[in-house]
Amino acid sequence: MTNEKFSIEDIKNKIKDILAEPEIRYCGLIDCKGELIAGDFKEGIIPFENDARRRQTFQELAHRVANRKGFDANLGRVKYSSSRREKVVMMSFPFGRYILLVIAEPSVNIDRLGWKVIYKLEHQWSEFHGL
Repeated sequence: MTNEKFSIEDIKNKIKDILAEPEIRYCGLIDCKGELIAGDFKEGIIPFENDARRRQTFQELAHRVANRKGFDANLGRVKYSSSRREKVVMMSFPFGRYILLVIAEPSVNIDRLGWKVIYKLEHQWSEFHGL
């Protein structure tokens, strides 16, 4: 790991890498307070929620992730969490002090996508742990 600081542009490029997966609609990096650091929808995707509602979702997600950490000592750390809804699948990946939020099409194979994203986080994004 490195202590080098990375630009928002670097983060946006990593997000574009994840958005290249065909089933993904949205990818964003959120801090522990629920503030969006960087994120985007795949080109051509129309969001189901407005910006204010998405900000509320980010804050609730940060709160849920923080609450889950209380179980880490006994159960191990969370690799990812997912919710299958009628219109989308929402997946969160705790990542250092941050959370990667992925919103995918409802037909996605959650485990396959989850492990793909984890691979990218652990092997290709490891430099961002010190962000």
